[in-house]
Amino acid sequence: MHNLAFKAYGQVQKRTASDKGIEHALFLQITEALEEVARSDSPSPSAKADAIHRNQQLWTLLTTDLLNPANSLPIDLKSRLLQLSKFVQKTSMEILSGTGNIADLIEVNRPIIAGLAGSAQPDLHGEAA
Repeated sequence: MHNLAFKAYGQVQKRTASDKGIEHALFLQITEALEEVARSDSPSPSAKADAIHRNQQLWTLLTTDLLNPANSLPIDLKSRLLQLSKFVQKTSMEILSGTGNIADLIEVNRPIIAGLAGSAQPDLHGEAA
């Protein structure tokens, strides 16, 4: 039994995604949740709050990583991502208070998703380059 579990774990370990792949999957999943809320004529308050909160958590984790001295991204890219993180936090609070637009969060996330997928380089201003 132990041998079967070890073998199964080994197979799962081989299929584990890279850090970039995990980041891509998280951004995609969370952005799709935001898009689902945006498409709904009357989204439930809990679904809206959950999608926004998960997005905030993702950006908080990204910020923590960007501030880590071991992060090897170029300084200008780190700076732009940190500015986007600040925008995401501010916009999230505006949306939750009823004055912001969830489309703004989606517009920030989509180029990041494209960049992580390698299909385009994000310009960090809402458009793929």
